[in-house]
Amino acid sequence: MRGLSHHPVGRDRIRPFSRAIRVRLGCRTVEAEDAAQMTSYHAARFAAVWWAALIALGILGLASAALAEEARQAFGAHDRPSSAAPNPIGEYARGCLAGGVALRETGPSWQAMRLSRNRNWGHPDTIAFIERLAEDAPGLGWPRLYVGDISQPRGGPMLSGHRSHQIGLDADIWFRPGRPQAISRRAREEIGSPSVVRRDRLDVNGNWTPAHHALIRRAAEDTAVARIFVNAAIKKALCRAEPAGDRAWLRKVRAWWGHDSHFHVRLTCPAGAEGCVDQAPPPSGDGCGETLDWWFTDEALNPKPSGKPRKRLALADLPRACLPVIDR
Repeated sequence: MRGLSHHPVGRDRIRPFSRAIRVRLGCRTVEAEDAAQMTSYHAARFAAVWWAALIALGILGLASAALAEEARQAFGAHDRPSSAAPNPIGEYARGCLAGGVALRETGPSWQAMRLSRNRNWGHPDTIAFIERLAEDAPGLGWPRLYVGDISQPRGGPMLSGHRSHQIGLDADIWFRPGRPQAISRRAREEIGSPSVVRRDRLDVNGNWTPAHHALIRRAAEDTAVARIFVNAAIKKALCRAEPAGDRAWLRKVRAWWGHDSHFHVRLTCPAGAEGCVDQAPPPSGDGCGETLDWWFTDEALNPKPSGKPRKRLALADLPRACLPVIDR
């Protein structure tokens, strides 16, 4: 670098520009003529800082481009979990899952469905909940649980479908009672779960049974469960059939659009999971009566489209702690 004064961009090339600029060197500001007398050392220092700045800007540009990538593409590309310890990061609809654990494809009284989606991954608390519920299911008149989507191996936004299910604490349980005998992988791709809601969406249909009621109640009574989402017509049926007395579990069961062929269980953040963000608790009360009535108005039954396309989350929209989850 000491030979920079002999380089075309060295001292001789700096002189013409020196009359038009002021250069700050250390704590002293020098006028244009002083700048023309810059030593080769100062010129080298100036060039080094300049190139370092350009390189830094280039790196930042690459990083910005990476962060702008659609998160669903980044997370959907992984078919295995990260090597980190299990940890749900962020919010249910804006986060990721470190150290995901797979629900076994077939258990004593459950089966994971739609295996081609590779969405039978969750936090260990979610897997444990499903196994508990499945163990109780036969005693409730439900021979076997069919378990739908939980999460991707590393959580995050999905290539299709759900907005939530991103941190491994959500799980869908089909309303189709499972057969006592395990079914094939092919059958798990082909069969579906029938709706238990009438076409006018004002009440349940003939597919609804007391066993559906009992299964949802058992799930809601589990202390790990924060919420259960069902169609408003199902919530109405639960409110109508549950006798007076201990109706506290109904508070967890919340009406939401869709959810007529499965119920969606959401667990609370595990103890010690500092990066996990719990949803606010449901309003007090059982959620029946006037609280439920709005769901049967025309505004709720036939919502007007917003006209705006759904915003796709970029990696930059997720918590910073999700970036290592993609790489490990």
